[in-house]
Amino acid sequence: MKKKVVVVGMKCENCAKHIKEAISNVEGVTSADINISNKSVIVETNTEVSDEAIKLAVNSEKYKVVEIETI
Repeated sequence: MKKKVVVVGMKCENCAKHIKEAISNVEGVTSADINISNKSVIVETNTEVSDEAIKLAVNSEKYKVVEIETI
């Protein structure tokens, strides 16, 4: 399953690194590909991962998820 996650506050490589690490640590996530220019992350999972789990991971790094879309 793939999800597109739009994140507010991601402005640089360092921001992206923290967000990628946080999302990658969510159980079931197999990859998190960051696109800084459009402030999004494509998250791939091998099991059902709730939107709430992804939001909590991003929030733990002091960023905010504004949208999650299944793609």
